[in-house]
Amino acid sequence: MSEKKTKNEGKTVSKTATAILSVAIGICSAGAAAQGANTWRCGNTYSDQPCEGGKTVKVNDRRSDEDRRAADAGIRSAQAQADRMERNRLSLEKAVYDREQRAAREARSAALAERRLAMAEQRERDRARKEASAPRKSSLSFSSGPGTDAPERKKKKRKSAD
Repeated sequence: MSEKKTKNEGKTVSKTATAILSVAIGICSAGAAAQGANTWRCGNTYSDQPCEGGKTVKVNDRRSDEDRRAADAGIRSAQAQADRMERNRLSLEKAVYDREQRAAREARSAALAERRLAMAEQRERDRARKEASAPRKSSLSFSSGPGTDAPERKKKKRKSAD
């Protein structure tokens, strides 16, 4: 039993040592690769890996510190201006959107009012048509003129209070 334990502890130590060694080799090789690193231009893109038909490009920045600071300041200024322009564009787009929404609401309201008016006019026409098609009550006071036989009115007798 103790032999198995010793073998397992040995494997653990060797795995740990291997991991530490590989990390150390990686760090050393990364430092060496950074010193002699090339940049490759592959069409319109740049990469740290060579590509088919790619060309190496020197990327050493030979500008002075003052030039670099001026370029950085120009970039910050351009970025600030771009941010202002974006905010302006967004506010204009919001204003247009709000105006279009208001116009759409007004159009819906106008269409609804027009439908209500059309329905009221239709109801009025239907009422007038129904009234026109209904038979008229004859008027006893209407006389068709002399010589025509008009029905005689009968007088109602009043009941006496006897």
